[in-house]
Amino acid sequence: MSTTTADRLSELEIVLPKPTPAAGTYSPFIISGNLVFISGQVPVGAKGLEFQGKVGDAFNVDEAKAAARLCGINILAQLSAALDGNLERVTRCVKLGGFVNSVPEFGDHPAVMNGASDLMVEVFGDKGKHARFAVGAPSLPFDVAVEVEATFEIA
Repeated sequence: MSTTTADRLSELEIVLPKPTPAAGTYSPFIISGNLVFISGQVPVGAKGLEFQGKVGDAFNVDEAKAAARLCGINILAQLSAALDGNLERVTRCVKLGGFVNSVPEFGDHPAVMNGASDLMVEVFGDKGKHARFAVGAPSLPFDVAVEVEATFEIA
């Protein structure tokens, strides 16, 4: 594994996007002590909102996992903004929380969230291993398939 987070992002061919502004009366991130709390991120890509619809209907598990990964990339963009571009300050990904906009009979929420979880481990190595929750929801903002929030510890 490469020595810097920037090198790992480059190896993964990930260019962090410009962080999206808050869609309401909240902050995209808050630093409190040595923790950074990243507000829920949705799958915004180069074309704007992506993956709109329900998992188990419009999207299968693999597609929803890609949506969660895109949420994870947006989390990293917000984290980078919070840390003035210095992701080397990250000492641990503490927790991810995921909401999956799914049909009532869908039950594979953890597999969907692996898209974001796997990304954190790919980018941060062992520091990317985290606690997590993954739950189903009857709807999400903008009808997106997945929303993910995160907490990081920093130096």
